[in-house]
Amino acid sequence: MVEVFKTNIRHKRTADKIKIELLLRFPGCKVNFDLHDCDRILRIESTASIGKEIEDTMIKKGIYCEELF
Repeated sequence: MVEVFKTNIRHKRTADKIKIELLLRFPGCKVNFDLHDCDRILRIESTASIGKEIEDTMIKKGIYCEELF
């Protein structure tokens, strides 16, 4: 399952740091960012729906995150 999120992350360094943190929190997932997209997309590929947990984790870090449907 692939879940897509709109974020406010602007810098690759921040995206790389968040990617590592998400992989530690959600092992077995694939995480990637598309910072060139106007919505600064975060994509998560996992075997289960974890959208709410991703949003909560990002918001706790002060990052805007909204799942796109």
